[in-house]
Amino acid sequence: MNDLELNEFLKGHADEHLVVAKRFAETCLTVVAQAAQATVNALKTKKKILLFGNGGSAADAQHLATELTVRYRKNRQALASIALTTDTSALTAIGNDFSFDQIFSRQVEALAQAGDVVLGISTSGGSPNVAKGLEAAKALGCITVLFTGEKNGACEQFADMILNVPSAVTARIQECHIMAGHMICEVVDAAF
Repeated sequence: MNDLELNEFLKGHADEHLVVAKRFAETCLTVVAQAAQATVNALKTKKKILLFGNGGSAADAQHLATELTVRYRKNRQALASIALTTDTSALTAIGNDFSFDQIFSRQVEALAQAGDVVLGISTSGGSPNVAKGLEAAKALGCITVLFTGEKNGACEQFADMILNVPSAVTARIQECHIMAGHMICEVVDAAF
């Protein structure tokens, strides 16, 4: 691929991102605002935010939890947020002793309380372990949020709020998930 072909190839990806980001801005901001307000309300009442997902969504969960516990754009108090994707001992013990489908639900059962916000991230909307994690959170009285793509899958039935990124392309969905997460962090920064 020569330089001109490479530039056109990359421009195609950027153009696709812009199309999805525009549709996201047109259709998803109400849900982002609701999730942001739920997050602020939970944190102001000494509740916590729990996040989880698989693969790139696990990385997004860690990224957003860190923005809350450490800082986003300004120095402010540390806020209670944890990614349930980081404890390798818990993940492997649950996967081995129970099943991979329970790696998040078991941690939710141990750590979540009514009023916490539990955010499951699944680009397909059908990850069994994300669905079970949201189901466990809902049973405990948590506020459940799902970040997904244009399809909801099995996770939908356990979510109070669903962010449907209008795309079927995993990379574009993930880009909008992190943008939505950053928007929530922006609202949290303003509130604290």
